[in-house]
Amino acid sequence: MDVDGVAKDAPESGATLNDRNDMSRMGKVQEFKRNFRPLAALSFSAVLQATWEFILISNSQGLENGGFAGLFWSFVWTFFGFGFIIVSLAEMASMAPTSGGQYHWVSEFAPARYQKFLSYTTGWMSVLAWQAGAASGSFLTGTIIQGLISIRDPSYEPQNWQGTLFVFAMIAIIYFFNVHAANWMPRIQNLLLALHLMSWVIVVVVLFVMTPHQPAKVVFTEFYNGGSWPTIGVSLMVGQISAIYGSLSSDATAHMSEEVKDAGRYVPIAIAWGYFGNGILAIIVLVGLLLSIPSVPASLKDSSGFPFLYVFRNTLSLAGVNGLASTILIPVIFSNILFNASTARQTHAFARDKGLPFARWISHVDHRRRIPVRAIFLSCLISGLLSVINIGSTVAFNAIISLNVAALMYTYAISISCVIYRKIHCPETLPPRRWSMGRLGLPINIIGLVYVCFALFWSFWPPSPSPTAEDFNWSIVIFVGIFILSLVAYAFQGRYHYVGPVVIVQRRE
Repeated sequence: MDVDGVAKDAPESGATLNDRNDMSRMGKVQEFKRNFRPLAALSFSAVLQATWEFILISNSQGLENGGFAGLFWSFVWTFFGFGFIIVSLAEMASMAPTSGGQYHWVSEFAPARYQKFLSYTTGWMSVLAWQAGAASGSFLTGTIIQGLISIRDPSYEPQNWQGTLFVFAMIAIIYFFNVHAANWMPRIQNLLLALHLMSWVIVVVVLFVMTPHQPAKVVFTEFYNGGSWPTIGVSLMVGQISAIYGSLSSDATAHMSEEVKDAGRYVPIAIAWGYFGNGILAIIVLVGLLLSIPSVPASLKDSSGFPFLYVFRNTLSLAGVNGLASTILIPVIFSNILFNASTARQTHAFARDKGLPFARWISHVDHRRRIPVRAIFLSCLISGLLSVINIGSTVAFNAIISLNVAALMYTYAISISCVIYRKIHCPETLPPRRWSMGRLGLPINIIGLVYVCFALFWSFWPPSPSPTAEDFNWSIVIFVGIFILSLVAYAFQGRYHYVGPVVIVQRRE
């Protein structure tokens, strides 16, 4: 081994001895370059999550069901609840640092009798969650641009087909960066983190210094039941989806594990520190935004469709609104680029284990670029096809992208349940880990599982007790449909071709 800890017989991949041992134990071949150093991995995690950006631009349901205090307190409890989930996932990422993530962990930690079936369905749900999430990010970017156009031209009426064209433009940018500029992405991660933080500073200064404020008591104590639920408590539970959406995808760096140097140590650090750092930034931004909103109903009815643009236009000139919105939009665009990269790696990994149709084609790695070009293309294609649905039905499209929450929660629940089982029944069989919560690990896992089940239950609720077809949360229908499809796929394809990663894992004595 050289002075940098890189194995001498693996100069091209950049893998350390620990990386090589982990890959050997898991029965995987090192096909990617490990060009993400520790700080770059942390930057990847923070920029992709973009928690403060997404809680700023995607909070309408939280304001409608909860209002000022509801949105604030639901984000606080979500921040702590998700923290237990994130720590649990980070520990599993240290034990098995692989791009497969949850489905691989389920395969390793589930009871032998059920590992194949549980791992297969978890893999399908994970692919579904990440693909839906990739589409949602591009869609949000397009609708923000439409909102800015409506501010500049009040006569402008946003059309669905125009939003779809903006999504296509975003997808083209994503594909270019993730394929043709792939070698540069690890090198500019630190610059992206600086952009993420500088944009936060600019937005915080505007919200706390330039905008007129209402009394702080209103922000922390005034609730709003815009969904007309029987009680404000139920309204709060329904509205927490905004906080949950803003906290998702914290495990993204796990799916880049095979490209991170010394992944068993630094991937869990990136996951944990990225989540908690972003969460603190988001709480500060959220307080500033809520102090600056004079009226919840007025902000929800704004022609731009975004409460944060309503606040900006009440404070700044048109040029100022465009400039400040751009400081948010640019980090979100890079978040979409990184999200697609993580999505493609997860999809590639599941195909590599023969969990998807056309697995051999999807799992192919471009040996010149050392990246999964076909999986990247497939992820971009799926986002484009989903956006076409938006032309005919916004309801159907929103239902698909809302699956990002429910499907990801399902994968969290199954993987954490399996590691709890393993810790209780046969802890001696767990792989060694270089990042651990020690004796607190099991209690943290249990609390995380309770919270994820709680969040999963409320993610299926509609925004009002008597929803129309347009307002109904169709994600539960699609979630059940995809789950049934995964069962059918398992019966006809999975049980014959998919063996699960655990079959090739080498147990250390």
